[in-house]
Amino acid sequence: MSKNFVLRDSRLADGAIVDLRVVDGIVAEIGAGLAKSNDSVIDARKNIVLPGFVDLHTHLRQPGKESAETVLSGSQAAVKGGYTAVSAMANTSPVADTAGVVEQVARLGREAGLCDVYPVGAVTKGLEGQALAELSAMANSAAKVRIFSDDGNCVSDPLLMRRALEYVKSFGGVIAQHAQEPKLTQGAQMNEGVISGKLGLAGWPALAEESIIARDILMAHHVQSRLHICHLTTRGGVELVRWAKSQGMSVTAEVTPHHLLLTDDLAESYDSVYKVNPPLRTQDDVQALRDGLADGTIDIVATDHAPHAAEAKECEWNTAAFGMLGLETALSVVVEAMVSTKKMNWLQLVDRMSTAPARIAGYEGHGAIRVGAPAHLTVIDPDATWRVDRSALASKSSNTPFHGMSLPATVLQTYFHGVQVVNNGEVTGLRYE
Repeated sequence: MSKNFVLRDSRLADGAIVDLRVVDGIVAEIGAGLAKSNDSVIDARKNIVLPGFVDLHTHLRQPGKESAETVLSGSQAAVKGGYTAVSAMANTSPVADTAGVVEQVARLGREAGLCDVYPVGAVTKGLEGQALAELSAMANSAAKVRIFSDDGNCVSDPLLMRRALEYVKSFGGVIAQHAQEPKLTQGAQMNEGVISGKLGLAGWPALAEESIIARDILMAHHVQSRLHICHLTTRGGVELVRWAKSQGMSVTAEVTPHHLLLTDDLAESYDSVYKVNPPLRTQDDVQALRDGLADGTIDIVATDHAPHAAEAKECEWNTAAFGMLGLETALSVVVEAMVSTKKMNWLQLVDRMSTAPARIAGYEGHGAIRVGAPAHLTVIDPDATWRVDRSALASKSSNTPFHGMSLPATVLQTYFHGVQVVNNGEVTGLRYE
């Protein structure tokens, strides 16, 4: 394909039909009849062209856990799902708690060249919740880390959490909290409720999540710092965030695609693919999450893409690892849960999956299609359906809970800096230099 190209008759999220002309990786013009003699022309009239999606919660596993995922394989999964920026969580081995490790992750992302990979730094050393990690060193490193999280673990010590919030305030950072009071979830295997009692599995109460959310929104407000709530799952949690926003508190929140669609009754199969942290909740919680995402109480969708090697999931429930894949199915699950049900339109989907996450994280060049911006674009067929096949995923792992499901909307093409990294739903092998 020519360096310069036009996506002809593109339908944008607001319904406008336009040509998008890309020159040297930049959106040069938006209008009608833009093709020049040396441009490649791509017919996009049956498709919707959206800004590339941005994920604030991705587990890429490298360094140290490459049997489950690498930065390269995770980047391939990301662009197949329409993502042009992902945020790599810190629970690697070694933990991303120093400038050296976050710079390594950033370098691996650049070498993959398929999407932007932004490292998330750990809040505490080794994710152990005992002492703050090298927050300033990571922020001032070449990786320029701005999001810090012990995801997988809660920063449960209130004094340490306060210090972290105060520290990141000095350079405009944000603490992304895994809201889970550990003393209330020791040995927990699934949502605490009727199903856990029936199955005899240790329950994970909603209170464990909500108590930390309540504590931390008050704390963040007290120190006037930024708090982001990871993977919200309960009705009570939604109401707490809604109240905090009504009081003008600087809190944002995310929901995963799987928590918008799946419920705790799936645990009755004892199939550990449905074992996830935080756990699948009730249908009432799912409805509250959908409502919260629709009205903006929940700011963004984040995948919590959590690949695991086969031996970590293909075992009995009690010993299986927590986590599900998410990057390649996120768009379709959100369309199924929110657009097909008319709870959200395409403009709102773009806001929750691209614009708002880019704004929260400060990822320049992402989140919108505009003249002068890098051509980070996702071309989708909104009318197509596809059947999820775990063996056909780009991820090195196969622990998707959506295997065999028929889902709406397919990603046809993804462009990163104007380079077509996905064509007809498959990674091209081209990369941004």
